[in-house]
Amino acid sequence: MRKHVELWVLVTLGLGLIVASWQAWLPYSLTETLGFVTGVACVYLVVKRNILNFPIGIANNVFFIILFLKARLYGDAGLQVVYIALGLHGWYWWLRGGHQRTALVVAHAAPKTLGLLSGGVLLGTAGLTLMLQAVNGSAPVLDALTTVLSLAAQILLNYKLIENWYVWIVADVIYIYLYVSRGLHLTAILYFVFLFLCVAGLISWWRALARQSADGKAAPTDTIPARPGEGAVPNG
Repeated sequence: MRKHVELWVLVTLGLGLIVASWQAWLPYSLTETLGFVTGVACVYLVVKRNILNFPIGIANNVFFIILFLKARLYGDAGLQVVYIALGLHGWYWWLRGGHQRTALVVAHAAPKTLGLLSGGVLLGTAGLTLMLQAVNGSAPVLDALTTVLSLAAQILLNYKLIENWYVWIVADVIYIYLYVSRGLHLTAILYFVFLFLCVAGLISWWRALARQSADGKAAPTDTIPARPGEGAVPNG
């Protein structure tokens, strides 16, 4: 019952915001409002481990491509294109990426995985900063850092590795500052909501991991598998 109430509240608020923006009752563009609504819906569904987060997330990426290009946040705009590809990838892996092509279960990332991603974040941030400086990006260092952090978090999310939430939390804190500084106040509010949902998601996934471990359904750690069917092997 509680789940249905939460869902209807979100749908009602979302539709209300869209109509208010469309009728110019709010000082936000329809594109930014659609990005806000689909973004909240996407993260809410991730918290619930609902696979519909992927198609809604892809719609969110399209809205933000338009918004970020107008704000000259080229790194974030380019990130949305990559997100679309990762969204399609994650959609498939959540369905068939688990042991023997079953649905994925929540797992911890192996130290090797975290080490490789950390190195990738450092190198990626340095390289992307130079690229964004060359095209006169408005905030090249922070834009590059949040872009690369978000990619790392999405990769972890695609494989249902719980550490994705820690990376999202760091990225969202930086995003809030970045968007406030660029005058994208509704988007900054969105990322504040994301931050709250990330904390809720971390708690929810920890509980799911504990239940899986108690039932013998998940390995304690998991590296990123090369092919579907090579995900976390159930215990027992």
